[in-house]
Amino acid sequence: MDSQRWTSTSDRYLTPGTGDTWAAEAEQSGQRGSQRILDVATTPAPEAVSTALGLNPHDQVVVRRRLILADDTPVEIAESYWPAEIASNTPLAGAAKIPGGAVALLAKLGYQPAITREQVDVSLAGSALSPDDRHEMRIAPTAAVLVLQRTVYDNDGAPYEHSIMTRRPGLPLVYTRRGA
Repeated sequence: MDSQRWTSTSDRYLTPGTGDTWAAEAEQSGQRGSQRILDVATTPAPEAVSTALGLNPHDQVVVRRRLILADDTPVEIAESYWPAEIASNTPLAGAAKIPGGAVALLAKLGYQPAITREQVDVSLAGSALSPDDRHEMRIAPTAAVLVLQRTVYDNDGAPYEHSIMTRRPGLPLVYTRRGA
């Protein structure tokens, strides 16, 4: 994947029924998008995640970690967290690909995005990623990475998903949001 400008929208990733959004978006840019699940676990929430989800420190969350690829080149590490009370005993807690995607499954469970908060920061890979993740991404600890954190809220304003996407250097991304 070269450093071409990639224009996207978060909306597609939050709309039930859009299937494999990343694969479709990559295809529109002439590339083959895929992802590989690195890990799925139920674990105590890291502090930033418990804060974003309004949980008590160390409450259990289900986390799915994926390596996102374009033409077999690592693009980002994506981590999605859900409170265990929502995700346990669902396909979110399993390592298999979720038919229709996580957004469609969450919609079936009654969780539809009403508000989304996104924050983008620049960090060094050495502080944003573990050594194993840097190896997967094929980047040095001194490389600058983009870190997008997204929290999704339901109609009552309750957060139910927090995702952290850490994107490799040299791959600019422009997000376009349109009003409803």
